Amino acid sequence: MDTLLSIRVFRQVVESGSFVAAADRLDLSTAMVSKHVMHVEKRLGVRLLNRNSRTLSLTEPGKVYFERCKTILDDLEATELELGSLGTSARGTLRLTAPSWFAGQVLADALIEFRQRYPEVLVDVSFEDRFVDLVEEGYDLAFRVARELKSLSAGLIARPVRPINGWLAASRDYLKQRGTPESPADLASHDCIAVGHMDSWTLMGPEGPLEVPLRVVLRYRSMAGVANAVAAGHGLAILPALFFEDPVFKRTLVPVLPAYPLQPVTLYAVYVSRRYVPLKIRAFIDFVIAWAPRVSRLESGSAP
Repeated sequence: MDTLLSIRVFRQVVESGSFVAAADRLDLSTAMVSKHVMHVEKRLGVRLLNRNSRTLSLTEPGKVYFERCKTILDDLEATELELGSLGTSARGTLRLTAPSWFAGQVLADALIEFRQRYPEVLVDVSFEDRFVDLVEEGYDLAFRVARELKSLSAGLIARPVRPINGWLAASRDYLKQRGTPESPADLASHDCIAVGHMDSWTLMGPEGPLEVPLRVVLRYRSMAGVANAVAAGHGLAILPALFFEDPVFKRTLVPVLPAYPLQPVTLYAVYVSRRYVPLKIRAFIDFVIAWAPRVSRLESGSAP
């Protein structure tokens, strides 16, 4: 059994607080995590962990070993990052987290082009609508969308990629049956699809922000699936502009009240601040920043 890997597993168990949590973060079975820990204990001839069905704690030798291992692994990682940053070719696995509504054709097209340019980089993408702890959960990079990232955690860097506009959307069939709203006041008679606990929309009108109450008929707990609900004719919803460019929805979705868009937000690439940023991360960020403006109409202020 690989002793270095077993040491990494032991550290993850301690930092995660359980074998199950460590197994999830390392993408291993709980049984395999247990085998790695037992391998280290057998090799050293001491018990490192006190464990039962409910609790997990370090023994005295375990505390000493954990602190030494953490220092050694951190030094090893720093060395690897330094060498990787000096390399001439990006390689390795890039763990990326992004909002659920990024799981569409636009990002897929970008990843195809990135793979062609950097074939030795495996992009491992997780789509989830939460603020992932990059350090704790082992991610290299996060796409985050916000008006402004004011409360960025210590040790993180956020690079703005591009503005993202949002528009009120409906399907062509829905508008044919229910009519097209001519003003925000007309929305009172239309079915609306909300996200989370949202009960109103703030639209940007000629005279400034305008809050519009909703008649909610369908509620999603995340943005994933909202575009499909609009395309199916359930009602109106706010959608990021990239959905209007997606081949799956381009012929179905129609912008509604184009004079009243959402307040623009910004797409950020967030990563851990390090002395040596791995080449795979630098390559991906540089690629995305160069690629993003080429997506037609998404950064313009006009409706699709």
